[in-house]
Amino acid sequence: MSWFRNRGNLMWMPTMTMTLLSCRDATARLPARAIFRVEPRMTKHEIKEYLMKIYGLPVKKVNTVNFDGTRKRIVGKRFVAYTKYNDFKRAYVHFDSSIRKLGVSFRKGTMWD
Repeated sequence: MSWFRNRGNLMWMPTMTMTLLSCRDATARLPARAIFRVEPRMTKHEIKEYLMKIYGLPVKKVNTVNFDGTRKRIVGKRFVAYTKYNDFKRAYVHFDSSIRKLGVSFRKGTMWD
């Protein structure tokens, strides 16, 4: 997070990334839901504030799951090297019942049919 001074007013400018993995439109029983990949240091409150203040989305609930990065072993001719991918967190965001459709689905075969 970073703070930015704009003409005397103090504004909060997020420096953390959120990547949309998938989304589901609302049905008769279930609210609309989106899954984001976020940085592990982001909390549920920060995710909710990020979506509500910047994008104006009515967020009802946020669930998070932490994932450890995959470990990999690379075998060479003279040595064995070990590496690890970055850790990440998934955020399952449930929206208010006022949102029915989240947008275009980018599943294979549905974009230009």
